Amino acid sequence: MALLLLALIYLAFISLGLPDSLLGSAWPTIHKEMNIDVDLMGVITILICSGTIISSLFSDKLAKKAKPWLIVVSSILLTSFAMLGFSLSTKFWMLCLFAIPYGLGAGAIDSTLNNYVALHYSSKHMSWLHSFWGVGTIISPYVMSYALTYHNSYQLGYRIISLTQLGIFLVIFLSAPIWKKVKTENNLGINNIELRLLTFKEKFKIKGIFFILIAFFSYCSFEATLMSWSATYLVNVKDITEAKAASYAALFFIGMTLGRFILGFISDKFNDRTMIRMGIFIILSGLLFLLLPLADYFSLIGLVIIGIGCGPIYPCIIHSTPSNFSPENSSAVISLQMSFAYLGSTLMPPIYGLFVKYVSAKIFPFFILFFVILLIIMTESLNRLVKRRKKGY
Repeated sequence: MALLLLALIYLAFISLGLPDSLLGSAWPTIHKEMNIDVDLMGVITILICSGTIISSLFSDKLAKKAKPWLIVVSSILLTSFAMLGFSLSTKFWMLCLFAIPYGLGAGAIDSTLNNYVALHYSSKHMSWLHSFWGVGTIISPYVMSYALTYHNSYQLGYRIISLTQLGIFLVIFLSAPIWKKVKTENNLGINNIELRLLTFKEKFKIKGIFFILIAFFSYCSFEATLMSWSATYLVNVKDITEAKAASYAALFFIGMTLGRFILGFISDKFNDRTMIRMGIFIILSGLLFLLLPLADYFSLIGLVIIGIGCGPIYPCIIHSTPSNFSPENSSAVISLQMSFAYLGSTLMPPIYGLFVKYVSAKIFPFFILFFVILLIIMTESLNRLVKRRKKGY
């Protein structure tokens, strides 16, 4: 029964990933059909991320009033509605309107399931959970490609994803008895932990909280910048053709998804701290291939290596939260972590764009390296703090 619940949680995380890569795939067609500026996608992205940050910030309060099952099904239904809204939108303001429920639903399900798995499952399951998010992000562009190629309709692509979300909603909605039953059977002995409801002031007073928040902000800053700007760097600096650069950049997503899946098999043999260090070392190795003046296929290798290195970091930071900050505080801390994660992924790609415009595209690997070093400083500072706390200092 516990494995069946885990499968349902994985399915829910596929639903979380499905919309995330849809807008980028559809936007070249959307902005032309609506006759709007291409850069207005940034407005929609900011609205989505703002909704996500807000729902993440209040997810711990929501968790005190509603069961995880109810939050998950409500969030999936909300994103299904948002995708349907995108498919029916004929004006830019309509896209902006439906971006709000999309962001609110995504933030709630992300924080809730991350906290649930961190409390009730081992590290490998957290790693696999996020690999299933990657599955969702890989599926959506193919759905949109089918809709545009064979039906010349981005609306159809959004409708297909909306119906898929609705199907996942129905499956999880009907699974309520499983969620209730497994709660009493879980083998980690922490199901009856009373999650603490903290004010924002109390959250920020938790010892070590700023280390993990800046670490998460740093990681998501360079991850999102890699996702958004890899292809541009390859074209402008490495003189790779646009078509080839697009395929190279896509391999970062594949590397990250495969990394999370493969590393899940060994994550229980190492602690979260070791997995994070291992991921950082792999990222630094991949960055060397971008920094050195090597043949273009080394850039391909570098992006795949960086993607694999990114694999364990996000899930291991989340999974280590109950251990680092106590199970009672996990929901409160994860809500803040997710907010800072989305803040980094929202702010840093456009800021890097300013560097490209006013400095040089060659700064790309150094920009990534800066945030990797910041991640190292913050995670190691937290590790030392936790070690001293456990020794009673």
